[in-house]
Amino acid sequence: MSSQSDIPWFDDFVGIAYRYYDLRMNVVPLVTDRKESASLWHDTIHWWVDSSIKLRFVELYDEYWFIMGSDSQKPDTNLSFFKILPKSENYQRFKKGHGGEAYLRLGVYSDKSLDDVKKDVECDCGHEAQDHDEGDDDVCLFNKCNCKKFSSFQVNLLKRKKTITDIKFLEEKDVKDDTLSWNCLNVNKYSKPN
Repeated sequence: MSSQSDIPWFDDFVGIAYRYYDLRMNVVPLVTDRKESASLWHDTIHWWVDSSIKLRFVELYDEYWFIMGSDSQKPDTNLSFFKILPKSENYQRFKKGHGGEAYLRLGVYSDKSLDDVKKDVECDCGHEAQDHDEGDDDVCLFNKCNCKKFSSFQVNLLKRKKTITDIKFLEEKDVKDDTLSWNCLNVNKYSKPN
């Protein structure tokens, strides 16, 4: 096996979704292309042994580093994942409720316009699609709403999943004691010019 620092870091994904309605909470890295999602699973994650998957959250002020990696049965295609994200209610809910384990799944994220959705789908402004004018740049019809264009998204989860039991929440001062976090920050933060 190669050392963790030899494994490339992958951050070309949209973000993380958290899902709460399974036996375990779900952590879902989101990509925008279904083929890429399938390739990431087939080439990398499929080869991870569940018990070796590490999930780290390094908190820095109002952001956190999502860091995930594993030993692989196929080291030549292995990747480690990281993304710097703003803390959110969903992140805080996962932090409080994961209970030491989670399912890892991949998801496909896609933006949706007014033409792509049913009438009851909510816009980012909080009003349904039927409350937007189809002829005037999809502007929201509510007088007190400043929304100028309908915008929504859809997340489709892949069925395959892995179980993660090595989950840690760290502060930056603690990363020196955690190999995965230290390698990630060393390669992606400390070695990059500001």
